[in-house]
Amino acid sequence: MAKKRATATSSKGAAQATRIAEGAAVPVVGAREPCPCGSGRRYKACHGREAAHAVTELVRRPFEGLPGECDWVALRELVPAATVPLTLKEPLPDGVPSVTLATVLPMAWPGLRRDTGAVLLGLQSDTASGDISRDLADTLTRALTAEPGNPVEGRRPAPDGPRLQDLLDLDAAFVPEVHSGFEYWLEDAGTATGEVAASLERANQAAIPTVRLTGVDAAYWCETPEKNHLRWVMPHPEEALLDAMARLHAAGASSLGEGTRLVGSFRAHGLTVPVWDLPVGMGADEVEKPAAAFGERLAETLGRGEPLTMEERRARSGFTNRQITLS
Repeated sequence: MAKKRATATSSKGAAQATRIAEGAAVPVVGAREPCPCGSGRRYKACHGREAAHAVTELVRRPFEGLPGECDWVALRELVPAATVPLTLKEPLPDGVPSVTLATVLPMAWPGLRRDTGAVLLGLQSDTASGDISRDLADTLTRALTAEPGNPVEGRRPAPDGPRLQDLLDLDAAFVPEVHSGFEYWLEDAGTATGEVAASLERANQAAIPTVRLTGVDAAYWCETPEKNHLRWVMPHPEEALLDAMARLHAAGASSLGEGTRLVGSFRAHGLTVPVWDLPVGMGADEVEKPAAAFGERLAETLGRGEPLTMEERRARSGFTNRQITLS
């Protein structure tokens, strides 16, 4: 009888394995439990290995396909305090009046549901997988049903879970509002007292003054004690952009005016972020026209396809050597 039962179990496992091979989904179970596919191995050594790989595999451009991809990158890596209203594809659940993306939330929480039911999604929180978009979508999904007045903790998302591209309205505008501090943490920051007020003051003191330019997309001016900077997230393919920047630099056309200098670039989430040093006294308003003029020069130069000259190759090499990868 035991032999027949074992044979039946083996046959069942073989049938399950056949269905898996044909593409049927394997349920997620504990790492040390038998794999549901019927292989006889533990889940972590069988289909769990594939699931773990899918979750940890790095997505080079996690925000690709979202409106304002360049601004998503800037808010993730460069901007201290900013918020953006988000529009979902589906109607908001009852009791959720709004969803807002924020650069950072108190205690670096991934998500927060206010007492009013409004949802805040923290962009600069730690992520558990190689796909920031999937991590954020998982946090957002849980925040929509969280009890009001509670944060949403981070966790590893399911490998086949939704991404932001699946949840957000891709036709909605994405226009960040940059703040001078983190008062948006509180619904009425003016009434904050005691440790809450002190914590908010400390956070505000650490924030670098930042302004988003209005004449070009995803360019952010910031002020530091020694010099000011412009950091501009660009959507162009990296190799083509580096060639164009090298041509402009070799021609003496890469600056934003007297006292400014193109000093290098960041590489962040699959996009390139050129950086200029600016004089201390040069404010964001003064950068608007030079940045717009540079954007026009860059657009013209990106269309050129002839090989780089020796001087342009030297400029490109120097520019590449000063590139820093943020993500």
